[in-house]
Amino acid sequence: MKLNTKSRYAVMALADMAVFSCDNAVSLRDISLRQGISLLYLEQIFLKLKKNNIVKSVRGINGGYILVKSPKELKISDILLALDQKVKTIGCKKDSKKSCNGKSTKCITHNFWDELDIHINSFFESKKLIDLLKHREARL
Repeated sequence: MKLNTKSRYAVMALADMAVFSCDNAVSLRDISLRQGISLLYLEQIFLKLKKNNIVKSVRGINGGYILVKSPKELKISDILLALDQKVKTIGCKKDSKKSCNGKSTKCITHNFWDELDIHINSFFESKKLIDLLKHREARL
């Protein structure tokens, strides 16, 4: 159970923007070079982020993207949701009468996996982009 590459790269790219923007637009090319992420892949990611109001594009010679919210306001869960990514540890729908194994009762470990699901997604809900930058400064 790991986040897909798109989610990890999106968070990396937005953290990069928060560090290097200085209230100016950041080009995907610059993010690509600094973070080692394919430019084509970043373009796909940023189309979804723009569509879901996480970033907005700026045209022109100094164009690129800027964050719609400040890093202090942007939750990691918002980024994942914009990409249709939510960590899911159970194979069935929580409110369904059927279990992930197709039976009419939940499996014996259902509540365990459900609790983990809640814990992980609460973690992403509680973390903001600024929190990643704090950890970055501690590493330097």
